[in-house]
Amino acid sequence: MNRITGSIVALITPFNEDMSVNFTKLGELLDWHIENKTDAILILGTTSESPTMTHEEDLDICHYTVERVGGRVPIIASSGSNCTASVIQYSLDFQAAGADAVMNIAPYYNKANKEGMYRHFADVADVIDIPLIMYNVPGRTGCSIPVDVVGRLSQHENIVGIKEASGDLSYVAKIARYANENFAIYSGNDDVILPVLSLGGSGVISVLANVMPEETHNMVMSYLKGDVNGAMVEQIRLMQLINNLFIEVNPIPVKEAMNLMGMNVGGFRLPLCEADPANREILRASMESAGLI
Repeated sequence: MNRITGSIVALITPFNEDMSVNFTKLGELLDWHIENKTDAILILGTTSESPTMTHEEDLDICHYTVERVGGRVPIIASSGSNCTASVIQYSLDFQAAGADAVMNIAPYYNKANKEGMYRHFADVADVIDIPLIMYNVPGRTGCSIPVDVVGRLSQHENIVGIKEASGDLSYVAKIARYANENFAIYSGNDDVILPVLSLGGSGVISVLANVMPEETHNMVMSYLKGDVNGAMVEQIRLMQLINNLFIEVNPIPVKEAMNLMGMNVGGFRLPLCEADPANREILRASMESAGLI
């Protein structure tokens, strides 16, 4: 897998009325993203409602996605867990299913000291033959990957980047020293795409791209090609929508938005449920302002 730049969509999982995976709709979404310039597709992340998915469902989605995409863009499968042995097995399974890379979250709840955090990622990378992207999101995990651990892991030949979703630009600046042609930093927050790019980032792993794939790609590529002002204007223009896509816990608002657009991606698996009606109307207004509906 060559180094990815641009917009990587953190893809939602569409469901049927009985809450089974809607593979027909999934196929439509995959084709739509490729047609609209999405540079890579992340499946089975938090935005995919992975905590409520079985491993059998995960594998079915991975197999289907790999076959449907057919090598048109890279496929990254999220194989994270707070059990390192499980991460190793999931990562090997997704590798066998044809994923181009895996993404691993920092171990949540049980957390880890520095050495445990290092081994959690390194032990997986030692075993698999496809690249690994780390995922730092302390708001979800209750822990952050220490800066010096990121530095150690950036030297591993099989660890190619980090999705950074702390929202802490000071942290991004501290790990920026490790960014190079073999180790990429991706914004994990749509509201700070440009600030992360300005610190050496290569792109974004995006929720926004579920509803505005071409615009998200164009924003990143404009910046990387030197049109800083054009990218800045677009980041500012979309801020209200970006903020309202997180008016409730992700992925509730983005799936609501997709349904408002007529994409019919279905509902949510508990404990997630439909948005508060007042929040849905706030979201609707920002979508109208952005020209989505």
